[in-house]
Amino acid sequence: QVQLVESGGGLVQAGDSLRLSCARSGRTFSINTMGWSRQAPGNEREFVAAISGGGTAYVDSVKGRFTISRDNAKNTVYLQMNSLKPGDTAVYYCAAARAFSIPPSRTTSVYDYWGQGTQVTVSS
Repeated sequence: QVQLVESGGGLVQAGDSLRLSCARSGRTFSINTMGWSRQAPGNEREFVAAISGGGTAYVDSVKGRFTISRDNAKNTVYLQMNSLKPGDTAVYYCAAARAFSIPPSRTTSVYDYWGQGTQVTVSS
């Protein structure tokens, strides 16, 4: 099993920045891809970003504003979110997958483990 714990969410104004963190523990050697997804009220869960040995991938709506990165020594993945918009408001989930592809998959179905989520609210 793999455990994922997100942190860093909050309430910000449009144009502000936030950095989300995801600490993983457990059988982390089995994980090849880490990602972030989000879910707004009334919407389906949406892929946001992913990172693996094959590089990174982003949903078009966040390209140029969000950056996913990782610190393998700390078993932590980050999502730096700049120029936030009210449309970015959602619960953000960290996810881990055993699957590997080049580039990383942009679908949520590949993920085997999920965190509990952290709320990000962007006011206008």
